[in-house]
Amino acid sequence: MPSSSETPDVLSFGVFEVDLGEGELRKSGLRVKLQDQPFQVLVLLLERQGEIVSREELQRKLWPADTFVDFDHSLNSAIKKLREALGDQAENPRFIETLHRRGYRFIVPVERQRDAVGMGPGTLREAESGKASPDSRGESQGPAVPRWVKILGVMAALLAAGSVVAWWLSPLGAPRVLNYTQLTKDGADKVDVVSIGSIRAPIVTDGSRLYFTELQRGASGVIGQVSVAGGETAIIPTPFPNVAVLGISPNGADLLAYTWLANELKVPLWVVPVLGGTPRRIGDVTQDATWSPDGQIVLTRDHDLYVAQSDGTGARKLASVEGFPVWPRWSPDGKVLRFTEHDPKKDSSTLWEVAADGTQPHPVLPNWGNHAAECCGNWTPDGKYFVFQSTRNGRADLWAIREKQNSWQKADREPAQLTAGPMSFSLPLPSKDGKKLFALGTKLRGELVRYDAKSGQFVPYLDGISAIGVTFTREGNWVAYIAYPEGTLWRSKVDGSERVQLTFAPMEALAPRWSPDGKRIVFMGRQPGQGWKLYLVAFEGGNSPQELLPGSDGQAAPDWSPDGNSLVFGGFPEEISGEASATSIRLLDLKTHQTSTLPGSEGLYCPRWSPAGRYISATSADGRKLMLFDATNRKWSEPEDLLEGCPAWSHNGEYLYFQSFDVKEPALFRMRISDRKRERLAEINLRRNEAAWLWGNALTPDDSSLVLRDESSEEIYALDWIGP
Repeated sequence: MPSSSETPDVLSFGVFEVDLGEGELRKSGLRVKLQDQPFQVLVLLLERQGEIVSREELQRKLWPADTFVDFDHSLNSAIKKLREALGDQAENPRFIETLHRRGYRFIVPVERQRDAVGMGPGTLREAESGKASPDSRGESQGPAVPRWVKILGVMAALLAAGSVVAWWLSPLGAPRVLNYTQLTKDGADKVDVVSIGSIRAPIVTDGSRLYFTELQRGASGVIGQVSVAGGETAIIPTPFPNVAVLGISPNGADLLAYTWLANELKVPLWVVPVLGGTPRRIGDVTQDATWSPDGQIVLTRDHDLYVAQSDGTGARKLASVEGFPVWPRWSPDGKVLRFTEHDPKKDSSTLWEVAADGTQPHPVLPNWGNHAAECCGNWTPDGKYFVFQSTRNGRADLWAIREKQNSWQKADREPAQLTAGPMSFSLPLPSKDGKKLFALGTKLRGELVRYDAKSGQFVPYLDGISAIGVTFTREGNWVAYIAYPEGTLWRSKVDGSERVQLTFAPMEALAPRWSPDGKRIVFMGRQPGQGWKLYLVAFEGGNSPQELLPGSDGQAAPDWSPDGNSLVFGGFPEEISGEASATSIRLLDLKTHQTSTLPGSEGLYCPRWSPAGRYISATSADGRKLMLFDATNRKWSEPEDLLEGCPAWSHNGEYLYFQSFDVKEPALFRMRISDRKRERLAEINLRRNEAAWLWGNALTPDDSSLVLRDESSEEIYALDWIGP
């Protein structure tokens, strides 16, 4: 037991708490029976919350080498008993995630607090009273108070005052999520980012229903609705083929929505009655729009924010920013407008704020850290908290900023993390009573499949790993790929053996390519808050990747020349579906480290060198055209259109393979270089995954097409939470 001067830790999560001093697990204050070994496993997982604790580490710490036990059986038994005590399930974990062959991870936030340990019993020795002595007037006085008693009283008063000051200076408890409830179960994709600029399709509510956007087969967008208590999803009928919701009117009667067509820069804005009726057109929008609490509409167009009347007229500019403003949201008191500024050059986003009169635009979290994607915030109805999403290392989590504080106690405005995986949570929306957070829960997972021409089926490849950007050595015996959604680079033999991780978080990697000699891999990578750059890593790994062009960014999709002496690469398109950006195709001489630009390559990206070196293929930044540069005559030709992503050369150089996600004809194609003939290979009945299709065209050594089958799930959840 701890001594009276110690303050043992108490670790709390949800309705549970672990008292390290007493060695107890308690639920809602009541002790839960748990044996020692499961308890020690729990403590170790809590101390490493969010991290993977390997089975080997658990063995070293809890089952010493001189202990003769069946470790696997003992650990499995301990985990089973621990899950029973927590009411957890391995198949659908709430607390403890099992990572096959690797270990375990505690997946909910853990709060550490100090247990109040009282001082031991004690008594104060009473002072003996002496006889009263007369004062100068002969009057009798009471017993004299000893000096040490007076000093003790002063110290007690100072201690009490100090305790009050310390209590005031101490921050309020952090907000936390207590429970998760899945509301939708239809398995359909819920739209987060749409291909029009940077538009996000949010979740909105009238208090009793949630309204959101779903993608149906062929990428057709519809407006769905579900009860705030969960249930079946219903579709709100509209006369539009592709529609997405943006906001809801203050009285809950109308939805603000837009319709889109591929590669359109401006889209029509509509008001759609919730209970049925004819939608009415109220203008166009470039990025985003929403209703204000007073019934006006906030519009974002290019770099500007506007405020307009409810019918879209009378728009006046409120403010301008360097990037593209999206997701505008007024504070409940109407004094400030917060929005997300999207920087397409760095593919990042940050939270910004501007006063109601358009003055004082500034970032909300200027010193929070170098994170790449804060987005999509909403206030609680009382204005006490601002909840937003932040994406790091391929996963989005919810965070909260306390906006208001009591006059008698200090509030900590440092963002507090509400979720910690393994599921991504995005698009947070507080309920009308502020007791719940509605959010989109996404489990990102893919299965690598190969198109088998003989059977006409897609079959798992490399054991169906979740990977994109697959590339092979010239001999076909080694493979490199990007783990999805983690964004880390790996290499192994084609049978999966000798697997080595080459990059590590927080770096994100994409589009790896083997050197012709198989000794190096070039890829595009970025650190949080920075742009894409070219990196080179050795086959063996071990050392940090080498940055090839320090001091600049916007470098994407590199590829080797057949002799291995040069690299070709493009810029990163500011907007794949928007106007062509100032990208171009450049060459890097690896011996001199000098760069040059291919003539006539402005507006192109994703170059790919043909095996013989005669051609360089490239794609227009708007995704509409395939271009071929002929090194013999130094000219470009336009042999193909309506493709998506980066094409892949066949190993003999006779064909270019590509994917098309056109709504009418999503399929795999190839084009013969000799006569430019286009051939349809197979229909793609796979859910669209942007990370996969943009950089993911790949071929096996026998020229079979590789595709990442999207096995992700997207459903709406209600999160019960406490905001002190």
